[in-house]
Amino acid sequence: MKTINGYDLKKMIISGANQLYNYYPEVDALNVFPVPDGDTGMNMNLTMSSGAKEVANRNDEDIYEIARAFSKGLLMGARGNSGVITSQIFRGFAQALEGKSSINAVEFAEAWNLGREVAYKAVMRPVEGTILTVVREASTALLDQVDESWQVEGALDFMLSEARESLKRTPDLLPILKEVGVVDSGGAGLVRILEGFVSALYDKVIEKNQATAFEEPREAAGAMMEAEEFGYCTEFILRVGAGESEKKPFVEKRFSNVLNSHGNSIVLVRDEDIIKVHIHTLIPGHILNYAQQFGEFVTLKIENMSEQHTHLSENSKLKDVKHPHESFYHEAAIDEEKDYALIAVAAGAGLEAMFKELRVDYIISGGQTMNPATEDFVSAIKKIKAKHIFILPNNPNIILAANQAVEVLGSDYSVHVIPSNTIPQGLVSCMMFNPEAKLQENIQEMTNALGSVQSGAITFSIKDTAIDGIEIKKDDYMAIANKKIVAAHKDMFKTAEQLLETMIDEMTSIVTIIVGEGVDMKKVAKLGEKFEAKFGDVEFDIRQGDQPVYSFLIGVE
Repeated sequence: MKTINGYDLKKMIISGANQLYNYYPEVDALNVFPVPDGDTGMNMNLTMSSGAKEVANRNDEDIYEIARAFSKGLLMGARGNSGVITSQIFRGFAQALEGKSSINAVEFAEAWNLGREVAYKAVMRPVEGTILTVVREASTALLDQVDESWQVEGALDFMLSEARESLKRTPDLLPILKEVGVVDSGGAGLVRILEGFVSALYDKVIEKNQATAFEEPREAAGAMMEAEEFGYCTEFILRVGAGESEKKPFVEKRFSNVLNSHGNSIVLVRDEDIIKVHIHTLIPGHILNYAQQFGEFVTLKIENMSEQHTHLSENSKLKDVKHPHESFYHEAAIDEEKDYALIAVAAGAGLEAMFKELRVDYIISGGQTMNPATEDFVSAIKKIKAKHIFILPNNPNIILAANQAVEVLGSDYSVHVIPSNTIPQGLVSCMMFNPEAKLQENIQEMTNALGSVQSGAITFSIKDTAIDGIEIKKDDYMAIANKKIVAAHKDMFKTAEQLLETMIDEMTSIVTIIVGEGVDMKKVAKLGEKFEAKFGDVEFDIRQGDQPVYSFLIGVE
């Protein structure tokens, strides 16, 4: 076809979102670090789903109206760096269509190029060998070749082909990709979206769970995970102690251990008598029967991820669906406007308590496995009565979404993102906050504090790999110091010892060890005693964080 309109773009969006949904576990599997976060595929999937919601029930023939609605949905639903970059690509795409009811192949190419420009501008330090490279090389190649004689299908076919070739080259631009033997996960996600777009233009809108061929950029890796690994996505909120019959006492560690024995992708957050759980399990009834011993369900939702027949289509009901990874908030009462308020992102009852001790007013539950969306930050900001608000993302994959929230709200709000990459950085930054100081003084002191602490972590590997010469087996514990894997071992505490040995030096004065859920505190105390004896001048502060995924978070000052 010579031109496409709003009806065509809507089909492309729905098809692209569904194609990404079908393959997001494969995209997750391309992540370089074998940490159980699954961020890129999931974040891009949630972002695209948010955009698709905005257009699912619209019937605009005007292509700009569909593009604008799609961009708005992406912007508010963007999660993680990959999601934010995706939203910026289509933000620029939509801007190029302003005032147009339909577009031809040349205008289509121009829209992609503006999308590329906007995405690059959104990233402070663009890295090549990523989704940015894929969209740049594919869009510029298309713009160089296209002319008025082209059909739009031909333009999109060409762009998909160029994107696939660019994706194959990403390991040549980013050495860590070549070392691990993968292509860029964000670029792979973009290729999936383009595949869905192409299919829609040939009158075949991709449906959810419909397997489609993919030209694998590498052998063996990237195959979609077996459906049996997913089972049922189960999410519920439980009010402990509620109900007519006598309930058993709730012990969080025991409850967590039961969850771990029955599934994966677990998020467990407690706020006084409210428990929120997200788990992927093969038999949800076991979990629900066990949970009901302790209270009554406030909300309950189960989705069959193996046999999910609901799909995005012309009659999609996406806007009625809440994703299980949706963040929720814990806020301190703010009855009247004050000068300052702090927002922090954290997961785990102990961590939340630590931030509240440091005068944080509002905590967004989230972190490595659950990146908050731009909309989560916007909602939190609007609920706070303060002249100036500081946000502590505490994760490098959350900073862009926080910054995007500031941009969305504009000059009506005084919101400042302190770019904390880790929980230890966030805690130290909070310590430097002074409610009596001027705004710029607080910004400077809180930002400068980020460089005063080294950050370490212990987590487990989800696959066999080798990084920086370190052989890592599935289920090994990994020691990560300042973003670099420094050790791997089957024994968690031996791995922790190696990490502390690496991080502590003659300048160290304080070591904070934040203990994750399910870790034996008695053994941690012995570890602390051992290192106190070895490093007599170093103070060890051991705190219960209850965070998921990371057995230990370590701050060294």
